[in-house]
Amino acid sequence: QLQLVESGGGLVQPGGSLNLSCVASGYTFGYYAIGWFRQAPGKEREGVSCISNGGDELYYTDSVKGRFAISRDGAKNTVYLQMNSLKPEDTAVYYCAATLPDRITTIKEMCVLGRRRFGIWGQGTQVTVSS
Repeated sequence: QLQLVESGGGLVQPGGSLNLSCVASGYTFGYYAIGWFRQAPGKEREGVSCISNGGDELYYTDSVKGRFAISRDGAKNTVYLQMNSLKPEDTAVYYCAATLPDRITTIKEMCVLGRRRFGIWGQGTQVTVSS
């Protein structure tokens, strides 16, 4: 089964940037849609950005549009989340997750469904935005 490992989190000042990586083990990586989710203390886990298995469909939650960019590199079994112009409200544990797509559910719908749709999760990486 696919396994996911996140890295790239850390402490950054407001306005700064981080690039998160999600490395997958398993030869079936290319079959999976991948999502980045985050959970702040006392809040629900939310879908930040998701990418289809082919990389041609993307979704961003409104609060990160124009600041975050998701991409995937099949040769490296890796999905990236480039985060720019970071704000204190971006502080959270960031998780990547994987799901096999179907022909009905859009990438946006999958991302919004979150844990009801994504069944494979990494351990998370902490992102703290603070001066």
